[in-house]
Order: sequence, then C-alpha cells, then structure tokens
Amino acid sequence: MEATADPNKLLGTEAVFAAHPENAACIALKNLATDAKFDRNEFTLTVAAENIVAACKAVQAAGYNFFEDCTAVDWYPSEPRFQIIYHIVSHSLKQRIRLAVRLEGSVPSVPTITSVWPAANFYEREVFDLFGIDFPGHPNLKRIMMPEDWNGNPLRKDYPVEGYR
Repeated sequence: MEATADPNKLLGTEAVFAAHPENAACIALKNLATDAKFDRNEFTLTVAAENIVAACKAVQAAGYNFFEDCTAVDWYPSEPRFQIIYHIVSHSLKQRIRLAVRLEGSVPSVPTITSVWPAANFYEREVFDLFGIDFPGHPNLKRIMMPEDWNGNPLRKDYPVEGYR
C-alpha cells in the first residue's frame, strides 16, 4: 500500500496561522512562534528558547490551563540536536497544543517554566537528569532518577549502551 500525503497537514507559521485564525494558541503566539505544524489535528508551535516563558504565559492567558508534561528528543547527530516538547491543554476550549524548543547540542539550556506552571518541576528535573539539558532558574535542579554520582546522561543517543566504563 502506498502512503499518500495528508491534505490536512500544514507546515510553516504562515500556512498554519492562516488556516486557523480562530485558534487561541495561534492568536497568543502570533509574535512568538518561529515555526508551526498542524498534522493529525494537532498543533505544534515552535518558539525560541529565550521566549519559552513568555510563550507559556501567553497561552495560559489565552485559556490553556493545564500543563500536561515536558520531555525531550535527541536528534543526534543533527543540529540543533535537542528538542524540548511541552504538552499543554485547555479544558474550556477543548484544545491541546504542543510547544517545541530546539537547542544546540554544545550547551543545551532553556529557561525553566516553573514560574508559570509549578508542575513542570519534576519533568524538567527528569530531562536534566536523563538528557543533560540545563533549566536556568529552576528551584531545585538536581538528579531525580539516576544516582548523584552517575556519569553521563543515559537517554542521549551518543551514550554507550553499556554505560561508561
């Protein structure tokens, strides 16, 4: 069976925002989004790392009231190497969005969003522990899953399968 292109898939901020001018997240992030994707009825809006706190405040003010989770993806050996993903929900609007931040691999760092959503605390600690991504301003950024003396970050794609010896 041959795969066909999804006619509902939209790429790029201009295309996504033009097709969904009523979407609260698109309105809130009009000046902050650097890229956008609408695929399988889901929005992914990319923002610069330095704008993540402003983006979170903007979508929160637009009615997105629930921080679901935060995770990371390692695109090694590509650059930017890391992608931080935030899943955010609006119960009143019955909408879900995904905020994405791309980070270079040399010194990956993105400001903490715990001032906007305190529930991000443990998710950011997990990403810090397993990927080695720094969250400046985090109230308690220390390992949460691996022992304090563990060498390396086991979810990085260049981490040895059997660990460092």
